[in-house]
Amino acid sequence: MRHRLSPPPGLIAWLIVCYAFLYAPIGFLVAFSFSGSRLVTVWGGFSTRWYRTLWNDAALLDAAWLSLRIAAASATMALIAGTIAGFVLARFGRFRGRGMLEASLAAPLVLPEVITGLSLLLLFVMLERFTGWPAGRGAGTVTIAHAAVSAAYVTVVVRSRLTGTGVELEEAAADLGARPWEVFGLVTLPLAAPALVAGWLLAFTLSLDDVVVASFTSGPGATTLPMMVLSATKLGVTPEIYALAAVILAGVAGVMATGMAVAGRLRR
Repeated sequence: MRHRLSPPPGLIAWLIVCYAFLYAPIGFLVAFSFSGSRLVTVWGGFSTRWYRTLWNDAALLDAAWLSLRIAAASATMALIAGTIAGFVLARFGRFRGRGMLEASLAAPLVLPEVITGLSLLLLFVMLERFTGWPAGRGAGTVTIAHAAVSAAYVTVVVRSRLTGTGVELEEAAADLGARPWEVFGLVTLPLAAPALVAGWLLAFTLSLDDVVVASFTSGPGATTLPMMVLSATKLGVTPEIYALAAVILAGVAGVMATGMAVAGRLRR
């Protein structure tokens, strides 16, 4: 009979300290979002004043809606490009230009965001000068920039999934007479479905969270939510920002709870 080993008390205490360091500020933020005081560190009694202020802040809500639209569009574009690149790298052997493709896909993963944002800004400026497109920078350029960066992350996820599944089922389908496009649509894509969902969500999150690349590639009238929050913090954090963060946390928690519930039912 195997004896279960219990972790040392010191290790448990260290884990508690580490997680408290991470989550205590978040709890403080949520608690003070219900404070009636304008000061962010002084409790002014329970109040939902700042949530009402947030709901009536048209500029902040417009920025949030713009960020969601950009994130959804860029994640979809990144999913298409990343799926194709991941499939090529996982299913095809050596071919001319493979090394260059892998290097170009690895660059966004390792380059600082400042370098990536600056290079994309120069690209859009040069394209506008020589082709007339894009006519200024805005939501479209931010979407393209986010898709270009996120495609590399989607490629890594899809490539890993397809490499792990092997090619036996695809070869069996081909032996039974399935055409290449049927093999891809009926066998390859279902096998890669978990990676496709994970890649889209990852790209969506990266876009929704980005502020550096968006700052370089956006223009007037295309201020995303992270950019607006950063600008607001430069003038001093207000409880309204606390309320916004609490709403985002509630949304993320809801999505996670739904995902865990669905995953639990699928395991049964």
